[in-house]
Amino acid sequence: MTLLNAVRLSLACCTLSGIVASAQTRTITTPKESIGFNMGDDYMMANYTQAEAYVKKLATESDRMKLVDMGLTAEGRHQWMAIISSPENLAKLDHYKEIAKKLSHAEGLTDAEAHALAEEGRAIVWIDGGLHASETVGSQQLVETIYELNSLTDPETLRFLKDDIALCVFANPDGMELVANWYMREPDPKKRVMDGPGQGTPRLWQKYVGHDNNRDFYMNNQNESINMSRALFREYYPQIMYNHHQTGPAGTVIFMPPFRDPFNFHYDPLIPLKIEAVGTAMHERLVEEGKPGSGMRSTAPYSTWYNGGLRTVTYFHNMTGILTEIIGSPTPSPLPLIAARQLPTGDEPFPVAPQMWHYKQSIDYEQTNNRAILDYASREREHLLYDTYLMGKNSIQRGSEDSWTITPKRIDALEEAAAKAAEGKETRGARAAGLPAELYKTVLHDPEHRDPRGYVLPSDQPDFPTAVKFVNALMKSGVTIERATAAFEAEGKHYPAGSLFISCAQAYRPQILDMMEPQDHPNDFAYPGAPPTKPYDATGWTLAYQMGVTFDRMYTTVKGPFEPIATDLAAPPAGTVSGGKKVAGYVVSHEFNDAYTLTNRLLKAKLPVYWLKQPLKVDGQSLAAGALWVPYSATAQGLIESAAKELGVTAHGVAAVPAGEALLLHPERIGLYDQYGGSMPSGWTRWLLEQFEFPFTVVYPQTLDAGDLHVKFDDLIFADGTFPNLAADAPRMGAQPKPEAIPAEFRPWLGRITAEKTVPQIAKFVADGGTVLAIGSSTRIYKALHLPVRDGLTEVVKGKEQPVPSEKFYIPGSLLQVQLDNTQPVAYGMPSSVDVFYDNSPSFKALPDAAAHGLQTVAWYGQGNLLDSGWAWGQAYLNDTIAVAQANAGKGKVMLFGPEIAFRGQPHATFKFLFNGILYGAATPATLR
Repeated sequence: MTLLNAVRLSLACCTLSGIVASAQTRTITTPKESIGFNMGDDYMMANYTQAEAYVKKLATESDRMKLVDMGLTAEGRHQWMAIISSPENLAKLDHYKEIAKKLSHAEGLTDAEAHALAEEGRAIVWIDGGLHASETVGSQQLVETIYELNSLTDPETLRFLKDDIALCVFANPDGMELVANWYMREPDPKKRVMDGPGQGTPRLWQKYVGHDNNRDFYMNNQNESINMSRALFREYYPQIMYNHHQTGPAGTVIFMPPFRDPFNFHYDPLIPLKIEAVGTAMHERLVEEGKPGSGMRSTAPYSTWYNGGLRTVTYFHNMTGILTEIIGSPTPSPLPLIAARQLPTGDEPFPVAPQMWHYKQSIDYEQTNNRAILDYASREREHLLYDTYLMGKNSIQRGSEDSWTITPKRIDALEEAAAKAAEGKETRGARAAGLPAELYKTVLHDPEHRDPRGYVLPSDQPDFPTAVKFVNALMKSGVTIERATAAFEAEGKHYPAGSLFISCAQAYRPQILDMMEPQDHPNDFAYPGAPPTKPYDATGWTLAYQMGVTFDRMYTTVKGPFEPIATDLAAPPAGTVSGGKKVAGYVVSHEFNDAYTLTNRLLKAKLPVYWLKQPLKVDGQSLAAGALWVPYSATAQGLIESAAKELGVTAHGVAAVPAGEALLLHPERIGLYDQYGGSMPSGWTRWLLEQFEFPFTVVYPQTLDAGDLHVKFDDLIFADGTFPNLAADAPRMGAQPKPEAIPAEFRPWLGRITAEKTVPQIAKFVADGGTVLAIGSSTRIYKALHLPVRDGLTEVVKGKEQPVPSEKFYIPGSLLQVQLDNTQPVAYGMPSSVDVFYDNSPSFKALPDAAAHGLQTVAWYGQGNLLDSGWAWGQAYLNDTIAVAQANAGKGKVMLFGPEIAFRGQPHATFKFLFNGILYGAATPATLR
């Protein structure tokens, strides 16, 4: 550290500590008095139980704070939000919430009325902590922030309290409890370690999804996501939200906005500008206080393209979302010297010296950042509030008239049109003069490529209950949905009553477009001829595509017999049960995803359920192969009528048993593989199976190695990433703790899948009649079981076959179309093509003798363009390769699902692959007469 930097840092620390010492005149319990230590003390970490008790105590001592229970977490804890402002503001909290709501929705206001509301309102600022529980600075700084905002009486803090309403949110209470308890279990503080071989928690620090809790915010599957989305988009409408994370880039202290490109083309252009303004204010304050080491843009890969994060989803709701990534751990650790970080740049203007870094330093940096944001909100209060209205107003206007979203594909079309127009003409110097101006209208604003003004989801689509689940995801994010009270006509087409309408003339139009329209991620080349820079996260996720929703785009303003859905969530219309009591049984379409819930309830009641192999027509409706047949009984009737009312499933009562070939289903004994430390894909699968009421047991390596698997299970599921690469030259997996180093309850979870002990037991399980279902990278199990397929993504170089390198083929998180054979049981109930979530997923090619060994291709990648949403580099390598296959082995089956068919609980359109595979596993042939 230079002498100047040392002096700056020393003065800043003395100044800040002086402010705190002189300002703490209120009688407020300190964290140390309640919890036993200061936030930021080395080797110490507060758990959620302690934090909860502390904030409840502060609520009895301070007139600046109101505690709000946001709802229950996945493990049943109360998720608390501390609302902090002046006593006068808290007394009028509902009034200020209503102002924020009116400005956010921007409906029925004049500009003058909006200015008046902005002048009267208060800036609402969201500050959270602990979303990723292992990033522990976030939760601990939040406790300190709550304390300081309740205790300090300096003029700046009082100004914050006057102008701002702070929402301090514990983003992951369950994880905070687990991680802190795990770290603090070591009685000797100096032996406490956060990171390192075998030091992690034994399970995920969110009950089901761990780190993926920050990828759930357009779908809102998890309790905590639902709680926070409700607060953000339906109750408090903050103008700024600050999402604390770790860790900072090596050689720096913290990454903060501005972010690198690209930003998403759907949201308002004010969003990236406001992110830059707030981020710059944060960097400025750190530098002013002598706190070096903040970086932006090129210092980290973060962008603002993706939607589903807690921070990023706010952009599509006209809010300024801020992310920081800071270093720091309760166990002191060295901040390394990185040569490239020591040269000041525009993206890292104040380098930090190498040193031993302490927890308290990170807490202090985060207090500076919190205060920088509260200061910005205070100074820019009216501007922030009015611009929220303005962005909403812009969205309503764009959704009410012809408008266009310019994407890379439209720029490509512009370039192509310009090149065609220039054919046979002198072009020297023309590029500098620009392209023909008329192309702006004829290409970039071609009426054929304008944005929809709305969407209709017909109520007579094959699986309307899943369409209702789709609109519920939108409603959880604050989008207004309307339902048709009667049949209507729109743009020349008839729609039945109960159809759903989504108008784009609303403030959250960016969220609607991002869920309905394909993403078109741009290429990013470091230099001409270079391979593209890989995107940071998923590039395509169009939720309507993932869920298989049938919808029509409306390009004119549609007026119909619509009424807004006033309840928190939409309910599917009750299904019908025809035929009365004098029926032989019931037929249910396999197209309903919720038919699996019904199936599981029937099997649990020990009732017979069949899949009909042949199509049939009933009640004037054609049902494809795979329709359910349930023989009549009073119990079956009761369960079916209950499912019709609750789930919206329709059942057709018929007078005679449908004759022909069928499959008799049996209650499945499902083993879902997981591992010590937890697997997010396995956790998501666990959550998904629970939603559709599949019974299952979580299985660990020791159970597999013990053998006799067919006695215990009918199906074994290996989610993406859970079956390891067993090749001799494969990277070694991370170390696990010694059994004696962890509590006894977690020791049965230890172990690894090995070629020597585990694979023979799995092979015997299949040979004895069991079914293995492998997803994503776990499909590499085909090598261990010697199935008649090979890697589909290889090329021959100098006579040797090798994997296609990422410079030639790379598809991160995008939606690709596959063709499928829906006459096969694994694809029953599905259309002839479907979008799959593809994330550098495996594909396969059949060996020459595959058919003779019982290989069946269920789904495959066709020819030509496969990309429906996102970004794909070298997608032609996938052409004609297998996406989903079933192989027979002995008496059993192995099902290989290359794409992410259950990814984060989102792709309802491909859940059937998994559910069919499970139920098909133990099904037996039957003939109905």
